[in-house]
Amino acid sequence: MLDKASFLNALVQGRKAGHSLNAQFYTSPDIFAADMDAIFSRHWIYVGVEPDVPEPGDVMTVDIGPSSILIVRDDDNGVKAFHNVCRHRGARLIDAEKTTVGNLVCRYHSWTYNLEGDLVHAPHMGADFDRSCKGLKPVNLRSLEGLLFICLSDDPPDDFDDMAARMGPYIAPHKVRDTKIAYQSDLIEMGNWKLTLENNRECYHCEANHPELTVPLFAYGFGFAPEEMDPIDLENAQRYEALRQTSHAEWEAMGLPSREIEELDSRVTGFRTERLPLDGNGESHTMDTRAACRIPLGALTNAKLGGLSFWTQPNSWHHFLGDHIVTFSVLPLDAGRTLVRTKWLVNKQAVEGVDYDLANLIEVWTATNSQDAALVEMCQRGAENPAYEPGPYSPNTEMLVEKFVRWYIGRMAEHSGA
Repeated sequence: MLDKASFLNALVQGRKAGHSLNAQFYTSPDIFAADMDAIFSRHWIYVGVEPDVPEPGDVMTVDIGPSSILIVRDDDNGVKAFHNVCRHRGARLIDAEKTTVGNLVCRYHSWTYNLEGDLVHAPHMGADFDRSCKGLKPVNLRSLEGLLFICLSDDPPDDFDDMAARMGPYIAPHKVRDTKIAYQSDLIEMGNWKLTLENNRECYHCEANHPELTVPLFAYGFGFAPEEMDPIDLENAQRYEALRQTSHAEWEAMGLPSREIEELDSRVTGFRTERLPLDGNGESHTMDTRAACRIPLGALTNAKLGGLSFWTQPNSWHHFLGDHIVTFSVLPLDAGRTLVRTKWLVNKQAVEGVDYDLANLIEVWTATNSQDAALVEMCQRGAENPAYEPGPYSPNTEMLVEKFVRWYIGRMAEHSGA
């Protein structure tokens, strides 16, 4: 009988290119534990936005597996991350997802830390006690134009700066730091985190399953098979491709980088971006395709700026419109449950009910998330069926799913020595 390491190595080595993963990758608690160790404890993980902690003293907690992390805005307006563990006897400092504090005080024995993580008060510890070596344990944190990423490892991947340098010009015009969170949705999908990511990385399923999403999004934006299309569909697809190219040229003339960068499986911190035209009025991800918020983001003035998509491995995707931003983080809970956290951001000056209608703002992605959750659960139940075997990906519409799986297998192989 194989031990756990040999079992994982055999599965990694036996992965068939162009096909979904073996069932154990979706169902095994042992492989889930390996995922948390090899992926979520060692890579840059997207956890939120700077507007989650807009003012000094604001704190947000994020749980990644057994680790709880504090995201803190300090008195100098910087953002820092610490392990949510008191250095006395290990009590959790903050239970709430969000709060505001003057200092971080452990309610167990009143050990007190400032917003820099320094231990400033520890009663009854004696004259010889040295507080300087008992500050909160820091966590690596980076902000990409207001998008917050953390890495739990003391040796994080060193390619974040390159990603930030290349992505910064795409994201910067949308001024994430000058937004506020209009709404947050936490949805638990009853499936493995990799099924959540696989589902996101393709739109093969969109036409049949996402009637709301396919109002603003063109059906041709994420791949199609021209040899299977009738003349009318093929003409429409060709017209879309021409629109995509002319739109890129127009947006770039405005100072908005738009053309595809695709690095999903070619680096440790995999990512992809492209700005794509929208259907209808072409302004936003809404049911009437018009802007959901009257006040645009940053200094943007043209409402028809398409939708900038930004994906990162292993756990995020984002949509930047002219009037709002939608961000998604994927946080595994166990082998068969995944938290999908969605935030809708608008200009921080916008007033609900005056400048935007919340129901209109969130309608498309609320519906789409619910539909995706049902699809992920369906796939999880299928993977648990003894009849399951890896199936082939479409070379025309599931190319980016293959890139995600290839990235994942590569990272697991490096970790396990397979």
